[in-house]
Amino acid sequence: MIRTKDYEQTSEGTRPAAEQSTAARLCAELETEGIVVLPSLLTDEQLRGMQQAFATKLRRLRWNNFDGYQKTELYRHMVEDVLLLDQGFVDLAIHPLLKQILNLYLGDTYELTEAKGWKSLPTKRDFHGWHGDAWYDQKTIQDIPREVKLAFYLTDVRSGAFNYVRRSQRRQHPRPVRNPEVENFPASQILEVAGRAGSAFLFDTSGIHRQGVPMLEPRRAVFYNYHDPSVALQKEDVDYYRYHPLLLNAAFLGDLTAEDHRILGFGNKKNFIPAFERIISPPALHNFFGAALNVQLRVSNLRERIVAKLRHVFGQS
Repeated sequence: MIRTKDYEQTSEGTRPAAEQSTAARLCAELETEGIVVLPSLLTDEQLRGMQQAFATKLRRLRWNNFDGYQKTELYRHMVEDVLLLDQGFVDLAIHPLLKQILNLYLGDTYELTEAKGWKSLPTKRDFHGWHGDAWYDQKTIQDIPREVKLAFYLTDVRSGAFNYVRRSQRRQHPRPVRNPEVENFPASQILEVAGRAGSAFLFDTSGIHRQGVPMLEPRRAVFYNYHDPSVALQKEDVDYYRYHPLLLNAAFLGDLTAEDHRILGFGNKKNFIPAFERIISPPALHNFFGAALNVQLRVSNLRERIVAKLRHVFGQS
């Protein structure tokens, strides 16, 4: 890498030194605090496109050929694979400033391994309590591999904001954390990240964090997960196929650099499982609705045949 007084020459071209200085400052804060709030990354137009596309997925529960959100817990609606929805979601994932910070913090082997979002519903229950994100195989890995998440608010967040215990990162293997343990930290060490739609922040997932309570109004947010895909995953995530290769929309993939290809996992089959089938028994209600759909289709087919027969009979008379 060739440095001059005002510019830095990289494999992607020339970047202003001031831009590099901003990335270095933000990375230093992430290194020290475990979390850093980012400056505005996207335009209002990009944000509106993302909001509209995300809202469309939230209109109904996904089922059969009806697209929509997934429901795996009581107080959240999950939208997977948001990179399929709008150009803004891809632009966010490979934003130049974001890449500079991640290159400094994670090195040059990381990829975006997950991109999904949630609509959190109003509740006073602490249903998503304090924890560090478990993802790697702690039985075989002794150190704490680095993993960073990018959080991006799609709505204004005034309650139920993200909470993070600053300087708690990389001190223990990620696990659920009981409230009495967090009470030992001074209140000044706990950061609450409220903000307007379009707010973004990075955090080391080994640090102690949670979704705050109470949640007084719905919250929409997306979370992008960056880590080295060569790190062995914990069995639960392998069985669930959680970190499967990204699903991408070809329409959004113009003008990508070689670095973007790497971050998006082009050609990397490390965590691809051929012919994967999740071993899970669908609930009885799932089977009931499937049977009901079959009945409806049979009735519709019978109606079409009767109508066609009547038209044929009366057409000949």
